[in-house]
Amino acid sequence: MFVRTASERDLAAIRALLVETWHATYDAIYGAERVTAITDDWHSIASLKARLSRPNSEFLVADDGKRLGGMAFAAATTDPKIVLLNQLYVHPSCQRQGIGKALLDEVEASFPEASRLRLEVEEANAGAIAFYRAHGFLPCGKTADCGGGSGLPALILEKPLG
Repeated sequence: MFVRTASERDLAAIRALLVETWHATYDAIYGAERVTAITDDWHSIASLKARLSRPNSEFLVADDGKRLGGMAFAAATTDPKIVLLNQLYVHPSCQRQGIGKALLDEVEASFPEASRLRLEVEEANAGAIAFYRAHGFLPCGKTADCGGGSGLPALILEKPLG
């Protein structure tokens, strides 16, 4: 898989990847009905399309020429030294193949002025927490509203850059 910038032609495949990955990851935590509601909102084509033109952001996909194996979206915060990794998802059939690391590396390279990369992760998502900790992220707090508007609690992890 190679990492490249996402385009409008990728949106349907990105949505499909997110829906499948979210159900595989979160059905046991939130229930399938809640996961469907979240993905219908957060991962709608309109929501994804808006990210393509967001300033100071990077929207990436991992592509092997036949399918997308992963995606990531990150954006600078109001403090340009802090980048928020909003999404990094690898399809369940493609996990543990280095795709997540490749996406993470490209996100880091895309914000050379940043000094910290921050993310929010569901506390029950042990696999994601282990992945991020293995790549230098440390807990720095908690939020009661993951992503702003979800009402879902999450851990906040942060990694120094540079």
